[in-house]
Amino acid sequence: MADPGEHRPTYDAPTMPFRQVAPSDSEQTTKIPRPSAPRPLPTRMPPPRQGLLARLGDIPIKVVYLVAAIVATVLAVLLVFLVFSGDVPKQAQQDRPSQIATAPATPAPKPSAASIALPAVPESMKLATLPGKATATAGVIADSATGLTYPRFAKPWQARSYPPYSVAQRIGKVAIPYTVIASAMVPGNEAIKKPSKDADYRAIAARAVRWTMRTQYPAGATLAWTGSQKLAAGKGWLLGYKVTFTSGGAQHVAQALIAVVEVGKTKPAMLLASIPDPNKSHWPDLAVLAAGVRAL
Repeated sequence: MADPGEHRPTYDAPTMPFRQVAPSDSEQTTKIPRPSAPRPLPTRMPPPRQGLLARLGDIPIKVVYLVAAIVATVLAVLLVFLVFSGDVPKQAQQDRPSQIATAPATPAPKPSAASIALPAVPESMKLATLPGKATATAGVIADSATGLTYPRFAKPWQARSYPPYSVAQRIGKVAIPYTVIASAMVPGNEAIKKPSKDADYRAIAARAVRWTMRTQYPAGATLAWTGSQKLAAGKGWLLGYKVTFTSGGAQHVAQALIAVVEVGKTKPAMLLASIPDPNKSHWPDLAVLAAGVRAL
């Protein structure tokens, strides 16, 4: 049997010490020390801007140009006024009103209805019959605001609300002199004593006619009576009249009527009709109204 020691390996065992090999001079390297990095300087924030001049630097340049343009325009206008303020002709300076002028005269007030003179009202006068054919009727108007009912005419009459009237039928433009048929309470704010006889209603009707002379026709118009009679139905009075006036440099005539009707209120109701001569073909409509007006 062989001796185990006879089979030892030819290489060195791991437990054998390594040989120390010294590098040659050519293989030796020189260590170059790394330069140390410079220390960073501490960062300091700039102090905040203070004062108006510092803030102006933050304004956008467009805003600066705009403000400069506005200032330049204002200065130019002021300069023009300064240059030409003394360039006023002497005659114009003389025509200027004095600073210590008297107060302007108060305009003359419009004549009141009471101040308009009328001819004496006839106690009884049948309403004049005017030639021609009346406009066809298209029913009746029942004016609940005044308590009146009266005929409603077909075209060219048009009925609607026209202050200060409750209801009005008109032809043409709404301008003096009017072509109108309208209902309202008797005009005026003063209290009216309750009528007790025909003469009282006649006096109220005359006052309403004065009001129409002031409001429906040009200044200077004159009047002539064409009728003075009781109503066909109910309590009240009817006055017919012809108005002569000047308009557009020419003389004109209007036929008109006023009916004052007792409606059981604090004052009577009124029906007004006025038709100037440009629409004289409708003058016969007045007779239809006179026969049909009454209290509701």
